[in-house]
Amino acid sequence: MTQTSKTINRRHFLKSSGGVAFFIGISGILPQLMSCSDTKVLAKQIEKHKLTAWVQLTKDGQIIIYNPAAEMGQGSMTALPVLFAEEMDADWSKVNVEFSPQNSDVYGSPGWSPGSKLMFTVGSRTTNSYYQLMRKAGAQARYILVYSAAKHWGVNISELSTAESLVTHNKTNKSISYADLIPFLEMPANPSDLSEVNLKDPAEFKLIGKEIPRTEIPSKVDGTAQFAIDLQLPGMVYGVLERGNLHGAKPTLINEKEILEQDGIVKIVPFEYAIGIIANSLEKALQLKKMLKIEWSDAQASGFNSDEVFTEYEKIAAGGNTEKAIVEKGNIKKALGSAARIYEADYKNDYVYHAQMEPLNAVIKVAEDKNSAEVWVGSQQGPDTKLGVPDILGIPPENVTVHLQYLGGGFGRRSMNDFVEECAYLAKEMAPQPVKLIWTREDDLTYGAYRPMSLQRLQVATDKNGEITGFSHCVVGDGGHLVAGGVRNDYYDIPNQFAEWRKASHGIRLKHWRSVGHAPNKFAIECMLDDIAKSQKLDPVALRRKLMKNSPKALATLEKVVEISGWEDPPIAGRAKGMAFAEHGSFGTGVCEISVDATTGKINVHRFWIALNAGVIVQPDNVKAQMEGGVIMGISSSLQEKISIMDGKIQQSNFNDYKLLRMNDSPESIEVALLKSTETPEGVGETATPMVAGAIANAFLALTGKTLRHLPFTQERVLEALNS
Repeated sequence: MTQTSKTINRRHFLKSSGGVAFFIGISGILPQLMSCSDTKVLAKQIEKHKLTAWVQLTKDGQIIIYNPAAEMGQGSMTALPVLFAEEMDADWSKVNVEFSPQNSDVYGSPGWSPGSKLMFTVGSRTTNSYYQLMRKAGAQARYILVYSAAKHWGVNISELSTAESLVTHNKTNKSISYADLIPFLEMPANPSDLSEVNLKDPAEFKLIGKEIPRTEIPSKVDGTAQFAIDLQLPGMVYGVLERGNLHGAKPTLINEKEILEQDGIVKIVPFEYAIGIIANSLEKALQLKKMLKIEWSDAQASGFNSDEVFTEYEKIAAGGNTEKAIVEKGNIKKALGSAARIYEADYKNDYVYHAQMEPLNAVIKVAEDKNSAEVWVGSQQGPDTKLGVPDILGIPPENVTVHLQYLGGGFGRRSMNDFVEECAYLAKEMAPQPVKLIWTREDDLTYGAYRPMSLQRLQVATDKNGEITGFSHCVVGDGGHLVAGGVRNDYYDIPNQFAEWRKASHGIRLKHWRSVGHAPNKFAIECMLDDIAKSQKLDPVALRRKLMKNSPKALATLEKVVEISGWEDPPIAGRAKGMAFAEHGSFGTGVCEISVDATTGKINVHRFWIALNAGVIVQPDNVKAQMEGGVIMGISSSLQEKISIMDGKIQQSNFNDYKLLRMNDSPESIEVALLKSTETPEGVGETATPMVAGAIANAFLALTGKTLRHLPFTQERVLEALNS
């Protein structure tokens, strides 16, 4: 700051070196800057908040827009800046995107409770929660530019228009670029004008809804994109942990002296559930880890066998106490008691692993005085934007700087902070040397946090006309919402509904997995509907049309997918189609076409179609990519993926025994139809995956007349069904 006057006008406080920063938070210009009149205080505020801005302009016309969400391949690095640039009328060719600081007060979107703010890239909430916020901030930036141009030219602001980083005076056709406006920028005389900016009508969109290449793809292709695992810092040491494969067991190291005598060892750090090794190279750390001799205690999981527990789950479903009633609509007991027929079936699913591509890792450097720290990590963030590090280090949150990196896959696993917290403990021991912690694939498979196994017992009542009058859904398993999410049938017109969760806990680590409880529960619901349709000799489409009569958004996806899939066309010999509906923010109906090798029990998914109603589509091509990725993940988890546990110990250790879908088994085609809408965007990242298992099982029913009711549909289970 070179200004010496103690009176700082609105023009000067916006200036920064090389350009200008718009300090626009959720409620407009940051108030501490607006009211500041002391040069030194202002300089400190500018320095403190130099990055706490939604946008920065440089004198050469470049525009930096800050992305507050994690980027794990879902496209937030483009979708959110596009929202801002649309309302700012920025020249997209001059836009660069960077991660925002991890500061929810400035960059958070509305949380789940009133008044709360979150930086949490989970639940397909990112575009939905930032849609209005980013647009308003962009419109505020545009207003400042237009206001400043009007003052500079001495004209009425109503005579000005903007497009592609230019302000134009419509009467004279005179224009000035946003960059050239930097010396003349002023704040509106009435700050409340910023809170009353008008947003564009969707019909006026120039960027939203257009095919815009994702901003981070080039760097990912040429290898310059930085993930936390790529980071190298001077003097860095490496940490690994041996956690075993019995969740909750406590270790006793019996050869500590031998380990400390080895070359390359820096330190042994004990944890309640693991033994940590810090070494001067990753190779040495992994070598020393293999040498550890550890005695493990028993744990809650001791004796637990996942393949044998479903008998217990069936007993719980038959007579257990309700842990939580989730849906209570009408009178389910009366509906079942007066039913002409009751359809009943159990559906099961095994544990599933996240299998994110990049192994979990973090880098943390604690200052020599141990009063500040820097963190480099690929995280889905969380309610605590500093990821638990301040509490571990015993320092104020403002003294921890989190440098968010690209994520090599998340799917819910990186919404946990366990790997960041572990790194913080190691870094605390090594200050001021930076520590990189890496989980191996074996670490994450054996001590992961899985989608829970569960049993869903469904009872459906129909009257003498075959109409569904009651729907009861009992979920047995551990994890609350992790197993019971997705049981609601708000889009199906069924007068009496009841859904509940009954707890069965085994001490296994659990976590949100893409679409959470929707995948197993939508599988059960959609399979039951096809069972009823088959029993009544109804087309599954006809049954769903009837049930969706009061849910036009859902019905629209059904009608569209019937059209694009050729549902009514004669099937190809040896193949059949099945369908399923799912709602996870957005509405989608999917149809798949399969064949089955009756000798091996292998199911081949040949084609998949999806019709999606997701409100305003910000990035059409990326939404289609989300659907395609969701289908692939759904097929993989439906046909192959399974974590099994014997005597409490995880049996799988890497991709040699935890099977994922291979490229040669992917569908020949995936076609996605996006329905037009002007409503607020809804999440799309978790809509495709939960419809896949039901569509496959329903296609199998249509092809063979047999049911598949246990996920995954391994070849052994398929053969068992065929021979039943």
